[in-house]
Amino acid sequence: MKLFDEILATTSDGEVVDVRVGMNWTAVVVSVDGTRRCGLAATLSGFHEHSGEPQIPQAGTLVGRSTSELVADLYAPDSPQMSLAMATLNALLPPPHVAQEQNAMQLIATRGQGKHVALVGHFPFVDVLRSQVGHLSVIDQHPLEGDYPADAAPDILPRADFIAITGMVLMNGTFERLMALRPPRAEVMLLGPSTPLSPVLFDYGVSILAGALIENIDTVLRTVGQGGNFRQVHRAGVRLITCRK
Repeated sequence: MKLFDEILATTSDGEVVDVRVGMNWTAVVVSVDGTRRCGLAATLSGFHEHSGEPQIPQAGTLVGRSTSELVADLYAPDSPQMSLAMATLNALLPPPHVAQEQNAMQLIATRGQGKHVALVGHFPFVDVLRSQVGHLSVIDQHPLEGDYPADAAPDILPRADFIAITGMVLMNGTFERLMALRPPRAEVMLLGPSTPLSPVLFDYGVSILAGALIENIDTVLRTVGQGGNFRQVHRAGVRLITCRK
């Protein structure tokens, strides 16, 4: 994807210092110019087999490798390697110069007052948000009660005033297709810990980035490695921020 080429062009190569692939989240720690940074991404689960090709061919030998080896799998969407690649990319990105600590749900609620909000991805705050915006349409690959399936996006997104999309669309290869469905008037937020905090995304139609900065690396690694969900990982030492175009 051209987008990844452009984001990677803004980063420097580094060395992989630590890797944790938990059941919910993947964390990669890198060292760039002597600075230790950590990135997160959702763990994409591959099909488990007792024989055959490994899902992560270099498992057990990743530490000490160049980060360029891991980010090469950004071009292998919807795979366990993509989780490692996205977490590595997020670790390589320098912290944004201008950012706010702002609750993403509250920002969506404020922007969506009296408007049609489309949410791609069923986030935990859906039930609360529904009563705070004009109309809420939730699209998910695995829809829950009240949600729409993924193939409803062409009908819903062109009619939305505000669109909030999970950063996982960058990992499953649907980002460009979804962005092509947005109407010119709509603001688009990309949100979740997998979201790269890169201004390059503003050139692709995103208005707001809502992502994560890891502040307590060791505690976050331990929580990720022990199967923590994001609420637990957040408490372990993650700061949620938003950046605007």
